[in-house]
Amino acid sequence: MIEIVAQSGAMREALRLAGRVAATDANVLVTGESGAGKDALALFIHALSPRALGPFVKIDCAALPGELLEAELFGYERGAFTGAAQAKPGRLEAAHKGTLVLDEIAHLTIDAQAKLLRVIERREFERLGGRRTVRVDARLLALTNIDLDDAVRRRAFREDLFYRLNVIRIPVPPLRERDEDVVPLAESLLEFYASKHGRGARKLTPEALSVLRLYDFPGNVRELSNILERAVIVSDGPGIEADDLPEAVRAAAIVRSRRGQRLTLAELEAVYIKETLAATRGNKSEAARLLGISRKNLYEKLARYEKDVGGGMSDE
Repeated sequence: MIEIVAQSGAMREALRLAGRVAATDANVLVTGESGAGKDALALFIHALSPRALGPFVKIDCAALPGELLEAELFGYERGAFTGAAQAKPGRLEAAHKGTLVLDEIAHLTIDAQAKLLRVIERREFERLGGRRTVRVDARLLALTNIDLDDAVRRRAFREDLFYRLNVIRIPVPPLRERDEDVVPLAESLLEFYASKHGRGARKLTPEALSVLRLYDFPGNVRELSNILERAVIVSDGPGIEADDLPEAVRAAAIVRSRRGQRLTLAELEAVYIKETLAATRGNKSEAARLLGISRKNLYEKLARYEKDVGGGMSDE
């Protein structure tokens, strides 16, 4: 497990608040950009809570269409829908006496939101196609990279559910706002991946460190993690050179150093998408998975940055 690095003031504050709320059973809403470390903070809260010995269950609400998501969350009885040959408990039941993490909760359908509200208020629900009431004791941690306040204003998210989840809100800052964390986090990741891949000790050279310091990480900690894992694999010796880092990262760092200012998020995102597509040989499904976004979202970004990332990529 990779430790949470918190030398920056913003991240220290997030950990301080997480530590305070961990001992309680309060619902927590963790906000932040994709890849910023919301999952790690949720696990941190669970590990410090009285439920630490109980199950830690996560469901990605953005990964499944509405009906399948409800079935996965609440479970279902035999015959509830076509293909339901036998009853199956859902993630809520699996999280009994533990913690349930609802990742990207804004993707829940309005119907599922109503059912979840009942779970929060009464600690009970019925499986899909069932009549038997199931009682559950699970702590809820909701994660989102979407502005839920705005979603409530647009009536895309239930206001009553929002207030139930938003008892404690912990914002996780993006990595570009955590300059002090980049180097120690990179060193921790380097040690982790060197061990994972059976490589000897690895160390970032001054040139490589300079590139990482200049880069803005539109993909946040997840992107840094991918960069360092790749560097461990491709490096020839114990020193991680600048050339062991992705070309797009080096190019973006050079541009920023020449400008004497940060690249815009849009510019960095376009460069990162280009690099990811190149790494997957144009496979958009795989690129979307690595980027941590949906294929639809990737297509939207490709249309927006068409002249930066180019066309002719595979749809496989």
